Amino acid sequence: MNIMIDTNYLTPYNLASFFSRMLIFIGAWFFMPSVLSAQVASPGAQETLSIKESDYYEIISIPIPDGIELEVGGLALTPDGSLGVATRRGEVWLVENPYMEGTRIPRFVRFASGLHEPLGLAYHSGSFYTSQRSELTKLTDRNGDRKADVYETVVSWPLSGNYHEYSYGPLFTPEGDMLVTLNLGWIGHGSSMAKWRGWMMKVTPDGKMIPIASGMRSPSGFGYNAQGDVFYGENQGDWVGSGRITHVEPGDFVGNPEGLVWSHLEESPVKLRPEDIPDTGMPMSKVAADIPGFKTPAVWLPHGLLGISTSDILVDKSDGDFGPFSGQLFVGDQGLSKIARVSLEKVNGVYQGAAFPFIEGFSSGILRMVWGNDGSMFVGMTSRGWNSTGPAPFGLQRLVWTGKTPFEIKTIKAKPDGFELEFTLPVDAALAKTLDTYKLSSFNYKYHHNYGSPVIELEDLTVRGAVVSPDGLKVRLVVDGLKEGYIHEVNASGIISKDGMPLLHAVGYYTLNQLPAGEKLELPTASAASVDTHVGHQQKPASSTIVTGSMQVTATASGSQQKRVTTMPAAWSKGPDYTFSIGTKPGLKYDVELLEVKTGSKVKITFNNDDDMLHNLVVVKPTTAIKVGEEALKMGLEGSQKNYIPASEDVLFHTNILSPETSESIYFQAPTVPGDYTYVCTFPGHAYVMQGILRVVR
Repeated sequence: MNIMIDTNYLTPYNLASFFSRMLIFIGAWFFMPSVLSAQVASPGAQETLSIKESDYYEIISIPIPDGIELEVGGLALTPDGSLGVATRRGEVWLVENPYMEGTRIPRFVRFASGLHEPLGLAYHSGSFYTSQRSELTKLTDRNGDRKADVYETVVSWPLSGNYHEYSYGPLFTPEGDMLVTLNLGWIGHGSSMAKWRGWMMKVTPDGKMIPIASGMRSPSGFGYNAQGDVFYGENQGDWVGSGRITHVEPGDFVGNPEGLVWSHLEESPVKLRPEDIPDTGMPMSKVAADIPGFKTPAVWLPHGLLGISTSDILVDKSDGDFGPFSGQLFVGDQGLSKIARVSLEKVNGVYQGAAFPFIEGFSSGILRMVWGNDGSMFVGMTSRGWNSTGPAPFGLQRLVWTGKTPFEIKTIKAKPDGFELEFTLPVDAALAKTLDTYKLSSFNYKYHHNYGSPVIELEDLTVRGAVVSPDGLKVRLVVDGLKEGYIHEVNASGIISKDGMPLLHAVGYYTLNQLPAGEKLELPTASAASVDTHVGHQQKPASSTIVTGSMQVTATASGSQQKRVTTMPAAWSKGPDYTFSIGTKPGLKYDVELLEVKTGSKVKITFNNDDDMLHNLVVVKPTTAIKVGEEALKMGLEGSQKNYIPASEDVLFHTNILSPETSESIYFQAPTVPGDYTYVCTFPGHAYVMQGILRVVR
């Protein structure tokens, strides 16, 4: 595949550099997490069916010319089919023929430059619009030479100079206004040090800026649903237990109180003040119930399972050209380089719904998504400073439906006594009626000023009945113990289709804000009788972790060993033989990458998390860092409860997960076998890049 670049702006494309870059992309795939696959043996079948995401959706890389650092901040399609790409390096590029159709080759033309980290892009009435750090800018090509002749400031806003003051958008409204969102600064916690930071703002065509809603921390993605309502995505952080998407209306407060320092201003539609928001650690829904104007999320994205850094929101209006999910939302994730899928419904006037895995394995961290004119999805990526499981520093890829329909849970809808699951293909009715096919639980997160939250109040739920619709596309579940304001995990891993196909993704996470009214299902006597002995419980892990004071003991079949000791052992009368202090630096890195100790020596390591995200430090056996990191990813809802420390013999010593600006010291005796032992962060996605070496010598 060849590509072209406008030679007015860069040196001619070097063929050797092209092949070098392609080898980097190809090599990167060998270090990515394996693409999800599902296997099942249908009743009476002799062979096992195996399916994978790439059977249904193909990820196609668009080669990027040498010399272009395409750290994507914004994407927008033009009427002629060219793709506009804003980059964090301050440029806007036009990619002509991004579909690489026929014998035509892609051509990259630099449309604009000299911008200050644009993190959004829109095309409207012949011009591009982009949000720089301090302003909304209009870029216009007046003479048709594919270069911006005029850079116009639509509106500007103040900055404190803090590095974390990102600005996003715009999103055009049907009336021709524009929406932008302004990130909080970071000073060990989120802070609104410049006016309207932490807010969504409306900008009129003549440059008037009007506050819409407050309570945002890092609102990097926002978009419309199928009904034309605005939703924004939030990243885990202080006051944010996990990623989430929230319906935004004028006057809403959506969770982080830092932006409320501006609510006293006359033009503010939000009347809450910072002191009105209690810091109790209770679930967000319980706190919000007593505070008028506090809007809770429509859908939570469980941390580490459906992502860690929520980014763009894109509604499927392809009318079937992108598969069986028309009207649903696709939600990108920067940290885990994946896309989740969200189905929404309105109950009692309130949005709620389910989030599902959709596809992973992108080359870098997803920040922006936009539809092509053929029903495919363009995905723009970047990882500088925000490292991701996708190992490339940046990327531009296209997601194309292969035409095959995956067997998926299409939607989950709330019922007065449970849930209704709709599938993309008819189910095997016999299995779908079997209660042991399903496992359900409910859980929540703490709402507090601390960074993130473990899963709290995790409870198993009882499935009392399952009724299959005549066409086999729906299953009505009767479930005991549903809770308003809680997330409900629905696992249907035992289901297969009528044709013996396994579910591509067997789990969904339903945020139940409102329990609908209506008639409850009357179960047949046989169903009701079988329920008394069935509880839809989750399997318990083979080992469990017990926290006792300053020591964490992981119980295993072979006995127990101290893996986290945070006070110096009494036997160390002369203290440790080695004392180290390790911090962090930008790009998911430890600031010390090599330690050397003698076999059997006494070691103290103090880990200082001076980053703006969660980290831990885990010492593992040689060559096992990635393995342990992937085991941490698979811990599910228990991951955050157990500090993402898997029950593995490869784990030797560890700190707990640390919030930003906190530290912990651990004490241990070095292994007696020489070697290069790795210390690694096992927070989801970090293990691929955040590593150092503990070298043990005689």
